[in-house]
Amino acid sequence: MEDFFIRFFTEFPVLGSFTNSNSLAWPISEVFHFLGLTLLVGAIGVLDLRMLGLAKGLTPASVHRLVPIGIIGFTFNVLSGLMFVVASPTTFIPNPVFQLKMLFILLAGINVVFFYIAMFKKTEAVPAGGDAPVGAKVVAGVSICLWIGVIITGRFMAWF
Repeated sequence: MEDFFIRFFTEFPVLGSFTNSNSLAWPISEVFHFLGLTLLVGAIGVLDLRMLGLAKGLTPASVHRLVPIGIIGFTFNVLSGLMFVVASPTTFIPNPVFQLKMLFILLAGINVVFFYIAMFKKTEAVPAGGDAPVGAKVVAGVSICLWIGVIITGRFMAWF
């Protein structure tokens, strides 16, 4: 499977060579990666914390308005992350910590899909001061743990 992804990402030599030959491409990608993570975790983290019972003065529906900011942040992360992988697929793809990071991101995606299928309507109706349903609390707790896992594995990738 690793070979497939390495071959796939080496099919973009122009983008990879741009990142490797331009001295500003990598640091600019790092800035956008950090900015995207800040937007993503900031927006989604607030929603998750509200589901867990913090900031009960706000309705979950009002906090949910931050989700588009999280989506923008995730988009920054995907684009800047692709810059890194395309620049050095043989470094990233076989890295077990990178693979764990991708697993956490996949599970976070499944978690959010489950939230919108099973919990969104129930949480949208929760008034200010009200408690989110237990299922929404579980989804929020899982979300926080997965995004913390993404951050930790992202930082550990340099050492493995």
